[in-house]
Amino acid sequence: MKIGVLALQGAVREHLKHIELSGHEGIAIKHVEQLEEIDGLILPGGESTTLRRLMNLYGFKEALQQSELPMFGTCAGLIVMAKDIVGEEGYLNKLDITVQRNSFGRQVDSFESHLNITGIAEDIEGVFIRAPHIAQVHGNATILSSVGEKIVAVQEGRYLGVSFHPELTEDYRVTQYFIEHIVAKATIEQV
Repeated sequence: MKIGVLALQGAVREHLKHIELSGHEGIAIKHVEQLEEIDGLILPGGESTTLRRLMNLYGFKEALQQSELPMFGTCAGLIVMAKDIVGEEGYLNKLDITVQRNSFGRQVDSFESHLNITGIAEDIEGVFIRAPHIAQVHGNATILSSVGEKIVAVQEGRYLGVSFHPELTEDYRVTQYFIEHIVAKATIEQV
């Protein structure tokens, strides 16, 4: 399958590497027209306000709001996929969740944690950098993992969102799950 990584900011190369390690083709997405070439899209981390501005500038907001593409958001990508963000409006409105930005502290408070992620593995390494957490889950969104009391991974149908950066480790199982369980299922449903 062909999996795109929105290449406006963030760890694009690292996500592309995880896609390739999963046995699939990764494509850096810089233009809206490229969305027609892919089976799924990863929205990488970075700074969510900057990401939103760039998505507006290059026409991605409207295209992705209307798109049925399976999407996987990490850190800032999770924030832009949420229907609600504490203190502000949602952006793409793909995941029926409320997100709290920077809820684990500042850059100096970054940390790593072993995560048990339902349906994926019990020993996923999560890298948290100025990470958000999922404050509330609504509708059909399902909690996949938490750190203490804070929800850090959810899935709702063809959408996956995590608070951490799986691409900053050598472990590509979260990306592989997105491709082989979410994207593959959506591809079969379209046939």
